Amino acid sequence: MNPYSPNKIIPPEALLDAYSKGIFPMSDSRNDSSVNWYSARERGIIPMGNFHVSSNVQRIIRQGRFSCRINTRFRDVMKQCANRKSTWISDVIINSFDVLHMAGHAHSVEMYDSDDNLAGGLYGVSLGSAFFGESMFKNQKEADKVALWHCHRILEKNRFELWDTQFYTEHLAQFGCVEISSEEYNRRLEKALQKNTVFGD
Repeated sequence: MNPYSPNKIIPPEALLDAYSKGIFPMSDSRNDSSVNWYSARERGIIPMGNFHVSSNVQRIIRQGRFSCRINTRFRDVMKQCANRKSTWISDVIINSFDVLHMAGHAHSVEMYDSDDNLAGGLYGVSLGSAFFGESMFKNQKEADKVALWHCHRILEKNRFELWDTQFYTEHLAQFGCVEISSEEYNRRLEKALQKNTVFGD
């Protein structure tokens, strides 16, 4: 456990070093002033060629119900992701990732409705050709899933090799998430870190 007061941050270099080793930070609650570091014996990933969304989400995408922007309201996206009864995203996490975003390694995918309201989105960390998905949210139906579709499009376009979801869940399985061993994950991570790419349209 590494304690951080709410007005302090985890240094960007410490975050990037952790992610390069398959380790990620989480707090116990929204108001927690400390951070714990985790890895996973079984790791969730979404293989690039395995991603899919439902026909309903595809229809919403075709209709153009939401417009997509990248990295314009990163901190707001994090706050929205933390806006739930139970969350691991504390002020320390928000402040730390906001600095990492300014350093060019944390990104948000944002969905807007026709009135320019933030309808949903997600954020994550990029390092080499690996993208570590952190959290997503929705204020409008299916906006989070549309954001995930746009995220996949960005990752595929820029030839990312690893899409890490940290854990496998039934919810993520509907998008193609699978579970692999930590040994297999480390092998894929090492390979992905050998190639640099950018997260952008």
